[in-house]
Amino acid sequence: MIDLSLARIERLLERLGHPERQLAPVIHVAGTNGKGSTIAFLKAMLEALGGAVHVYTSPHLVRFNERIVIAGREIDDDSLCAVLRECEAANAGEPITFFEITTAAAFLAFARAQADFTLLETGLGGRLDATNVVARPLITALTPISLDHQAFLGETIAEVAGEKAGILKPGVPCLSVHQPAEAAAVIANRAADVGAPLICEGEGWSAEPEGGGWVFEGRPPRLPQTHLALPMPALPGAHQIANAGLALACLSCLPGLSIDTSAIARGVARARWPARLQRLEAGRLVDLLPAGWELWLDGGHNPGAAQALALHLEGWRDRPLVLVFGMLKTKDNTGFLAPLAGLAQRALTVAIPGEAASLDAESAAAAARSVGLAAEACESVPDALCRAAGAGEPPGRALICGSLYLAGAVLAENG
Repeated sequence: MIDLSLARIERLLERLGHPERQLAPVIHVAGTNGKGSTIAFLKAMLEALGGAVHVYTSPHLVRFNERIVIAGREIDDDSLCAVLRECEAANAGEPITFFEITTAAAFLAFARAQADFTLLETGLGGRLDATNVVARPLITALTPISLDHQAFLGETIAEVAGEKAGILKPGVPCLSVHQPAEAAAVIANRAADVGAPLICEGEGWSAEPEGGGWVFEGRPPRLPQTHLALPMPALPGAHQIANAGLALACLSCLPGLSIDTSAIARGVARARWPARLQRLEAGRLVDLLPAGWELWLDGGHNPGAAQALALHLEGWRDRPLVLVFGMLKTKDNTGFLAPLAGLAQRALTVAIPGEAASLDAESAAAAARSVGLAAEACESVPDALCRAAGAGEPPGRALICGSLYLAGAVLAENG
């Protein structure tokens, strides 16, 4: 069930003694794509600077515990069960969604452990997202906004941006990457309405590739004068420079935090975020491909994510590319596949294991064909990988894509 409201979680948090008011200083991140990667960079940079960091993200890929990281470590099973039981008892059988009660559990766990910062990723939208009960974060941040979850957030970029910008708070700086014009206008209006200082990429900072790395420039008076030459992010893809740049811009706004170049460089190089253009180098699924083939995994699932992915795939024309594609019925499957159509030789389509809302393999293949991709429906991911290499073809790459749920199933099956 998805029923966007803050009333239920506010009621539960009051019964729990308001743990959301007892968190270490919060950086709250919303957007359509790049939220998790931005948080991964924030976490890695803050830890490299010596900070202890709580992190709340969603969804998980393999284990629910991935969502709640307490001072650098995933919550253990006993602690997770304990806070969930406490939340269930306090809720006393009243209506509550899965995301709301697990968010309350995360806040309870965070409030009871020491940390220097708390990083919160919105689950859906922003304005009515359960994470938006934090009244005064240190900073809010907006990653790229595009169409997704239209049934809940609106049919236009402007409507979606209005929901995402709902995390802005009076007097709290909001940092935003470059946005489509209609999103930028909505964000600027929201910032003016609530009195939130708005710092936009281009005006307050820039993050651009240079040589074999990238350069971050902080621009006064919006941010302190800064010039940092940094190594390429550990997460592949040109879009990750923008995500890392947003993370670093957020850190530049933190009062009293000294930006040490060597520590930031270590953080950029150490950031990890599974299933975002992740190469799988060993495991049961990797072993199904012929020698010399590469297996990659990406959980992007909307047209904006596909456009960012396509930019990276432009550099993969040195060998054949085969997509292993699966997607939920609720997503824009042709909008996702269209940017990839000219970059892959064919698509092998699968249903997402265990997901009732998955497109069946035949429907996914029909969607691929409708955008000009040769496509073949397969029984499973292992079946698709066994078919990936055509007779006489040189070693290529197989990219599993289309859904974070598919990505999680792949990581579990690969071992």
